[in-house]
Amino acid sequence: MWGMTSRPSTSPRTEHRFTVGFDLDLTLVDSRPGIRASYEALVAATGVPIDVDLVISRLGPPLLTELRNWFPEEKVQEANALYLAGYPSHGIEPSPAMPGARESMAAVRELGGRAIVVTAKYVRNARLHLEHLEMEPDELIGDLWAENKALALREHGASVYVGDHVGDVLGARKAGALAVAVPTGPYGVEELRAAGADVVLPGGLTDFPAWLRSHVASYAAESAPAVRPSV
Repeated sequence: MWGMTSRPSTSPRTEHRFTVGFDLDLTLVDSRPGIRASYEALVAATGVPIDVDLVISRLGPPLLTELRNWFPEEKVQEANALYLAGYPSHGIEPSPAMPGARESMAAVRELGGRAIVVTAKYVRNARLHLEHLEMEPDELIGDLWAENKALALREHGASVYVGDHVGDVLGARKAGALAVAVPTGPYGVEELRAAGADVVLPGGLTDFPAWLRSHVASYAAESAPAVRPSV
């Protein structure tokens, strides 16, 4: 069984040559249909009007951050509990893998690396998405957003982090990892570059396997010891 934790483990894994981290929502999983259905169920349960289209247009930050836009503070935790309880029924089945997601994780392993998922999502629901789509990361770390993602990236020795949000770029840079961005979420290519992404893949994860092979080959060539001429 693959390892899954809600917070970084106490000791990094070092048996592989490198580790690549992936964000979940709109990077590996197109969770928009499931999130839409879950918010619609929350509206039905609470009677609180929520502009679901607006919510879907700005996915990325933690659930509590979004709920505070629609509920008074004394009702936020109750709304959060209702949403999370209903998510397995409403959010998982409608949400497909993003194009290239499975191939990207496979490419990491083919090159001898580890693929981990670091997400702001509640870890139980993140796990359900991955299990439903039969994607098995080496580790799953949830409940981390933006710069706080660096905690898990450092702990697990990630040298690359892939995400769709400017918060993912911030987390990668704080961790000292290469920030690889995909414009499959709320931000376009130029916005991700302006946010400090080291690499932006215009085609999303469909571009990632070829980029990773090139990146690993270049790193290997740079790290190879110089050959001295025979005397």
